[in-house]
Amino acid sequence: MSKTLEKTIKQLRNSNIELEKDIEEKSKTDEMRKQFISDVSHELKTPIALIQGYAEGLVENVTEDEERRKFYAEVILDEANKMDIVVKKLLELMKLEYGKNALTLTRFNISELIREIIRTSSKLFEEENIKIEFQDEEVYVIADEFYIEQVFNNYLTNAIKNVTEIDGKKEINIEYEKIENKLRIKVYNTGENINTEDLNRIWNRFYKVDTSRNREKGGTGIGLSLVKAIMQNIGNKYGVENKIDGVEFYFEVDMSKE
Repeated sequence: MSKTLEKTIKQLRNSNIELEKDIEEKSKTDEMRKQFISDVSHELKTPIALIQGYAEGLVENVTEDEERRKFYAEVILDEANKMDIVVKKLLELMKLEYGKNALTLTRFNISELIREIIRTSSKLFEEENIKIEFQDEEVYVIADEFYIEQVFNNYLTNAIKNVTEIDGKKEINIEYEKIENKLRIKVYNTGENINTEDLNRIWNRFYKVDTSRNREKGGTGIGLSLVKAIMQNIGNKYGVENKIDGVEFYFEVDMSKE
């Protein structure tokens, strides 16, 4: 009798634990859904308003000039593309923050990855008259290449947006620092320092230090929060430091022992 009772109590406890897990998972999913809807609503208001305004202009033939009509259509297309990027980034961010994405660790040459990203951005460097310097050396790391590419891409994009000329220099420098079994990748740009009170806030979703920037240059405000989510999932350090005449962002990856 006592053994049967003990077995029954144990089964009830196990069932209760499973039920609590199910409730917690459902709560997480509900919270994720609510947060996603809130973020999408917040970020898509402006592009939807622009698309609506320019579409109405085309429908009502507010201009008969072919060039102006083409401009209206281009604005609609551009804003639609921005909406697509925002939604994709938010979905990725949600998955990372709620632990839905598993990491795929591989061994790869991080310098090859960085060289290719720099190559694809070369036109921007030329247009903005930015001098780019890269401490190019062969270094193999163990990481999720897809997510590391996103982290570096966000840092480089951020540097391009914020680089300014200081004492005749308009530069972005990419350097490595080896710290025991870790490789720290540092992305520095000349420009104004970030206010002390903003150093932690910049990692928050939609937070922008300079709200006066136009939408095209200001970005979505999701990039650095995505970096934060990725690096917290990976479990390696990341951050930002004010330097003389500029700002330096960094993140760390595990170096390969082979």
